[in-house]
Amino acid sequence: MFHSDTEDLIKLWTSLRSGPESRAGLPSRASLHPEALGPRLTRVFLADRSQDEADARLRLAGDWLEAFHHRPLTGVALSSLWRARSHTMVAAAMRQAVREARPVVIVAAAGAANAPIEVTLVPFQGGGQRRELMLGLYAPMATLTLPTGVAHQLAARVFTAVGEAGRPRLALASLDGRRIA
Repeated sequence: MFHSDTEDLIKLWTSLRSGPESRAGLPSRASLHPEALGPRLTRVFLADRSQDEADARLRLAGDWLEAFHHRPLTGVALSSLWRARSHTMVAAAMRQAVREARPVVIVAAAGAANAPIEVTLVPFQGGGQRRELMLGLYAPMATLTLPTGVAHQLAARVFTAVGEAGRPRLALASLDGRRIA
């Protein structure tokens, strides 16, 4: 069972995915109205990356996130919010969300107390053919009593994809012994 904010974001994203502007299982970013996120807006970030880049960059981040990480986050690499040993898992979660066109939830720990927190990633159309756009939401599982004035990093524990994949799995096809797709 997920945090109620995580569930609300997944429901919102799923409803947008079934809208007329959706392509290849991904809703258009223009179809998301910020007021639909309500009080969760301060814990939301928007990141994008070119498929040629190794890491996504934050385009914007809510006030709560900037206070949590104790710095402005616009233009910052997404991986810098995570401990080094989490980078591979976070990158895999982002790839899976885009590849399968469905939400992914990362269960993480924050601070020295390892306070549990969910980070939900939902993909949107990137606006360009080779861009990926990701909306993320932090949902603390308990009241965080972390020291203020300290830049906190997250430690990914596990991630899971949610719901049905919006794109079919890729398969190889051959014709007369030659791979064609």
